[in-house]
Amino acid sequence: DIHGHRPAYRVDEETKASNLSFDNDDSDGEDVKLMHELEGAGIKHIENIHHSFDDIKEQVKRYQDRVKFFDEQLRQSNDKNDELEGQVAVLSSGYLSSKENLEVLDALKSSQLFRDDQYSYILYPNKDLGLFLNKNTIPSFKVNGSKLLKELLNDGNQQIISKDCESSYHFNCDFNNVNGLISELKNLPEKYTSLVKEEYNNILEVFEDVFNHKEFTGRSGTFFGYEGLGSIYWHMVSKLSLAVLETTKKAIREKDNVIIGRFFDHYFEILEGIGVNKSPELYGAFPTDPYSHTPAGKGAQQPGMTGQVKEDVISRFGELGVEVNNGVISFNPEMLRDQEFLKTNETFRYVNLSKEKIELDVKKNSLCFTYCQVPIIYSKSSSQKITIDFINGKSVSIQGNELDNESSKSLFDRENIIKQINVSVLK
Repeated sequence: DIHGHRPAYRVDEETKASNLSFDNDDSDGEDVKLMHELEGAGIKHIENIHHSFDDIKEQVKRYQDRVKFFDEQLRQSNDKNDELEGQVAVLSSGYLSSKENLEVLDALKSSQLFRDDQYSYILYPNKDLGLFLNKNTIPSFKVNGSKLLKELLNDGNQQIISKDCESSYHFNCDFNNVNGLISELKNLPEKYTSLVKEEYNNILEVFEDVFNHKEFTGRSGTFFGYEGLGSIYWHMVSKLSLAVLETTKKAIREKDNVIIGRFFDHYFEILEGIGVNKSPELYGAFPTDPYSHTPAGKGAQQPGMTGQVKEDVISRFGELGVEVNNGVISFNPEMLRDQEFLKTNETFRYVNLSKEKIELDVKKNSLCFTYCQVPIIYSKSSSQKITIDFINGKSVSIQGNELDNESSKSLFDRENIIKQINVSVLK
């Protein structure tokens, strides 16, 4: 990864065998020199959707004949979209400015990755995979340009190539990959030895042009279900929401009021697209249950406790503004919306550290959640203040929005000496 951005390129076996090994075993090697060049690369945009190859291509010019795009056809289309994971990576990396982060989000919303019907983002753009019967078809000009292939056909030798009744050319159907081709080239009769030596690399290149194995990425490029083409992978959407939360907080810290509101729009729009905010009819399942993915034309599929839940929990605490710096807890709910606060008095139920079921009265214009099983009550106020209520009946007040070291440690250690924490927040 370069600056946290998932690379969108593949390196062929020949390159791996030479200097571009991308490891750090030899600190004096070409690979380390190249990596230093890559790390210093400037980010370049294609319609603000990031392609890692473009980000680093100036630094790898001497290898450009061996470094290719995952999907050259996709790159050359009108909508130049990378996979969603790449955009999440570059947003999370911290490498871009707030303005650049916003440009990525704006471009993402208008790209092929956005699915209007679910108001969310697919993992990979749809593409035309072509018909099965058209696969393993060698273009005629490739055959006519090879003395070896033409001679094999004239001799009726089908070890490498054959011609069907429609005059189309195909590689031996027993080849699983290029290793099968290499093996059969070695097993050809002696009369072909000089031609094999002369055209060896060219035949391998034709084989790769036909099958494009170097760009094979598994289900992401060949499946239309699971986490494949056109599918929403819910864990990645939640990773996107967390990345946008981080970029929004960055803009807030920089006090860039011109663009903060637009970050808020993106963040909460992404949340609206996640299942818990949808009807069962639209989601295709119980909205509160985590599901793996949603293919095109179907509801949510493959239920189970996915990694999505982790990101959603982290994002929720981010909205609530619970932060830990150097072991000290602070409360900075800049992203918490007014609608989160109660409109009427309510009862909050939780299980405390003594494993007792507790009911707590929470007043209008407040909200409550637990942190390390201790209730935290936010109340709207014109000033920032924290009141810590201890189990022994004592209370301590702190001006501001930050706990002291001792109280923070007590929460983390679950010492069960704090009963609840009351936080006055500016709202």
